[in-house]
Amino acid sequence: MTGFAKRYGSFVILVAIWAATAQYLAVTGTPTWVLPSPVTVFGEFGRSIREGILPTYFEESMLHLVIAAAIGIIVGVVMGVLIGLNRWAARFFYPLLNFFQSLGGIALAPLMIIWFGFSTPALVIVVDYTVVFPMAFNTLTGVRTIPPVYVNAARTMGANRFEIVRDVLLPGALPNILLGIRLALAYGWRSLIAVEMLFAIDGLGFMIFSAQQYLNTPQILLGMVVIGIVWLVISETIVRPIEDLTIGRWGMVHR
Repeated sequence: MTGFAKRYGSFVILVAIWAATAQYLAVTGTPTWVLPSPVTVFGEFGRSIREGILPTYFEESMLHLVIAAAIGIIVGVVMGVLIGLNRWAARFFYPLLNFFQSLGGIALAPLMIIWFGFSTPALVIVVDYTVVFPMAFNTLTGVRTIPPVYVNAARTMGANRFEIVRDVLLPGALPNILLGIRLALAYGWRSLIAVEMLFAIDGLGFMIFSAQQYLNTPQILLGMVVIGIVWLVISETIVRPIEDLTIGRWGMVHR
């Protein structure tokens, strides 16, 4: 069995079950809009491409994600390292970071609507919030798990604080930072879709939400499929190669 079949063979089974269920419902007289077949959804994909619907919404969602993720990851790593530099600060802020990490970004959406209205800045802030705290929390955890002897050894060799961060803390915390990136991107992507459903005027989330008003289930399912595929692509082309080049080569993860 090829590597591709091993990794994605389960999707073939899922599509087969989907097609069989849709066929059964059609035979029993259930309206086709309840569960369109994969063929119908594929036809909707072609129509959405021809009419420019899917490319436009996809582009907007990716733009929102790139902006929010870039800001959130950078801020989260810096926050985690700065807090982790001091043992007292780490103990003081750890519960606070844990609290905000558990509070989903979608809970912030009503407040952002009140402050900024139905706007792109409001959307980006909500996704930023979702990304920042997993990054900060995991970075802090990684920094605090580095044995103090490494930091002390660097100091005895004359390293200043910046060099300690660059040569000891960041490399030592890298596995946790990469885990934070994976979690932050996953949480951010889901948060983005949810927020686009709530108050955006574009993006894949908006496409799904607007389609339900017209019982356009093929477009809803198409949006769901695209959202899942986008995450698989992000994971395979961004997160996985970084892991393979770093912690994978160090033997810290096994494929």
